[in-house]
Amino acid sequence: MSKIRLAHLGLVMAALGFTAATPVLGLSTAYAAETMRPEIGIPLQAAQALMKQGKNREALAKLNEAERANGKTANEDYLIERVRAAAASAAGDNDAAAKSFEALIASGKLSAGEREKFTEGLVGIHMRARDFGKANATINRLLKDKNDPKLRAYLVQNYYSMGNYAQAESELKQMGTLNEDQLGLLANIYLKKGDKVGYVNTIEKLAASYPKASYWTDLLNRVTGTPTFSNRLTVDVYRLKLANNLLKKPSELVEMAQLLIQAKAPAEAIKVIDKGYKAGILGVGAEAERHQRLKALAEKTLADNNKNQAVDEAALVKAKDNEGLLAMGYGLVQAGQADKGLAMMTAAIKAGGLRNPEDAKLRLGEAYATAGKKQQAITTLKTVGGKDGTAELARYWIMAINHPMA
Repeated sequence: MSKIRLAHLGLVMAALGFTAATPVLGLSTAYAAETMRPEIGIPLQAAQALMKQGKNREALAKLNEAERANGKTANEDYLIERVRAAAASAAGDNDAAAKSFEALIASGKLSAGEREKFTEGLVGIHMRARDFGKANATINRLLKDKNDPKLRAYLVQNYYSMGNYAQAESELKQMGTLNEDQLGLLANIYLKKGDKVGYVNTIEKLAASYPKASYWTDLLNRVTGTPTFSNRLTVDVYRLKLANNLLKKPSELVEMAQLLIQAKAPAEAIKVIDKGYKAGILGVGAEAERHQRLKALAEKTLADNNKNQAVDEAALVKAKDNEGLLAMGYGLVQAGQADKGLAMMTAAIKAGGLRNPEDAKLRLGEAYATAGKKQQAITTLKTVGGKDGTAELARYWIMAINHPMA
């Protein structure tokens, strides 16, 4: 029986009712140039014509005619599988597509580049069919030859979908530096495993590298929600929220301003209130009059502090009231007298006798940050310990300083 050379298939096929314009879809140039018998070529061309019309299942049926031909060569088998792979994929017949892809990969006729693409395609077929075991077996076979981050990411995704969180975590940890999506997946894995420490550590990495309101809100809510958290640090939590632009409710701004006035930092309270007014959060609605009274109180407190500052300072020094000097120093920093305030705070901490020395170092770090002295702030914050929230807040301040919210 005569054979057809595919490179000149158009002339012969035209005599059989086909036109030269009908392409041999899915066939590589090298193997399309080889010879093929009409009993193979005709149904292949017919299958491809059906595919062009979107009749992919009919194309698969037509390919069975070529399959039934006797004495098929390895190349003819290869060409049939090339077309079947395309038709089955388009028809959504995952089983047939997978078998064709596997046959093509095993044929030895694919170039290195094509072999890689077909193997990745086989992974995709298995994943669409949710046959993650087969997908992972194919991926692991590929990874033995070359470490491909994209394939390893698929592997992690599949293990997660299978509920194999331990293996998904192990694979992620082999990937080196993780991007935002990968860190997010790792955080979800820790949630599934009930590993709170791992989850918080991962959210910290997300907030540090990809600062977003959602990550910061989660972190700060978890700090305040722990049984050991001390309410005396509430104002410090508010400071971090303000630094990360997380305060959106009038009640939050009002509470923060009130706490700051009580902490003898009226200048900082005024900044908070002014920010609320500027954002249109304060000074509007049914509570507008209350907001105005709070602003007047903060301004009066600051004026009184400025008026009596020298007398009050002398009294605190005479009484060796380091708690009072620490608070006064912080207030001075917020009021624009950074050098004097920082020196007063440092001296108070050095003198000792403070009820909560870790709080004092935390607030000194915050004061350095307010004064724009970032390195001194970080150096100080790194020394903060404690188990009631101070250590976590100090660490988060360092993150906020190094990676501020946009």
